[in-house]
Amino acid sequence: MTDLMPAYLAFDPTCRRLRLDPHEPAFVQNPYEAYAFLHGLSNAFFWEDYGFWCFGGFDDVNRLLRDRRFGRQNPAGIPDSRGVGDDRSHLTAFDGIEANSMLELEPPVHTRLRTLVNRAFVSRQVERLRSRIEALANELIDRFEPGSVDLLPAYASPLPITIIAEMLGVPAEMGPQLLDWSHQMVAMYMHGRTRETEETANRAARDFSDFLRSHVVERRKKPGDDLLSLLIEAQDNGQRLSEDELVSSAILLLNAGHEATVHQTGNAVRSLLAQGGDPRRFFKTPEANAAAVEECLRFDAPLHMFLRYAYEEIEVAPGILVQPGEMVALLLGMANRDPLAFAEPAIFNPARTDQKNVSFGAGIHFCIGAPLARLELQVSLKTLFERLPTLRLAEEPRFRDSYHFHGLERLAVTF
Repeated sequence: MTDLMPAYLAFDPTCRRLRLDPHEPAFVQNPYEAYAFLHGLSNAFFWEDYGFWCFGGFDDVNRLLRDRRFGRQNPAGIPDSRGVGDDRSHLTAFDGIEANSMLELEPPVHTRLRTLVNRAFVSRQVERLRSRIEALANELIDRFEPGSVDLLPAYASPLPITIIAEMLGVPAEMGPQLLDWSHQMVAMYMHGRTRETEETANRAARDFSDFLRSHVVERRKKPGDDLLSLLIEAQDNGQRLSEDELVSSAILLLNAGHEATVHQTGNAVRSLLAQGGDPRRFFKTPEANAAAVEECLRFDAPLHMFLRYAYEEIEVAPGILVQPGEMVALLLGMANRDPLAFAEPAIFNPARTDQKNVSFGAGIHFCIGAPLARLELQVSLKTLFERLPTLRLAEEPRFRDSYHFHGLERLAVTF
């Protein structure tokens, strides 16, 4: 907690209104300075640059993620304020994907989709992937140029995208293209997106969809034991996924299956190296490994803002009334540093007794891939530091200007 207001923000405590450009370089590089100041005054505030109420207290975020009076599906069908206008005729392909994505839907449709997808997903028994993840991690390290490497493109990105591609049964060599499509689509969630951003995202959604539909045709003819085949066969009370639902689910799994994990891997390496000493000490036992990963998730989360719509008039907190269709933002990264929930929240401490985080969300939209992400982080970080115990930063990493995602531009290291 700090009493000093950062120079780049303005906060009126009487009406709890915040002015803070999310592209401000000092905020991009260290949002926790602003979070600490706000924790000291109000965990709930109206962020004028976005135009909605935000909540950054751990208890509030945890509670609102589970509150069924809020949801991801816009009840009014009105485009949100993040775009460049109300005309969405140029977003037909992107909106088509979103319309059938379980992340954007609510019960009962969400329940049916998640049941079908989860049944196929857990049938793979995520733990069985441990040996494959470890083998891939070693393969990637073997390819490093001697002495130095940028870990993001050489390690953090190819590992999760290869695993999720293999799980789905699409060619792993398509990894770079899948990454491009994913990055172009998730740019739609950034503050201040442009018409060009929207048109690029729509092309990516169309090409991504066409690619997957061709593989669905093949899997219908020749099913295998991959996730795409299992999704095709998955049923709940006689109901199957429609082709549009199947494609949207596969895109969601591909995008969510690597996007946050890439950011979290980079953030975790940065956090662990900042502790000094031999990084292998964090991975001596399976229990220590799991604890280190959980603290990495809490300490520097890959997703800082999660949006929800109000479905009725709700007094969210004393003096804060939202109307049906209005958005609220849950600040996951801020909640994970709440001094009311964590002792010394700015200290990296895997041994803390108050370990918890909301980095994967909570409630019905809790990240379906959380077990896989945790496994990938545990295996990839342990393997990296065991293979390269002298790993050090070659330069101070800088974060991408991509709030509400929080990840590095580069992670140049020497060893």
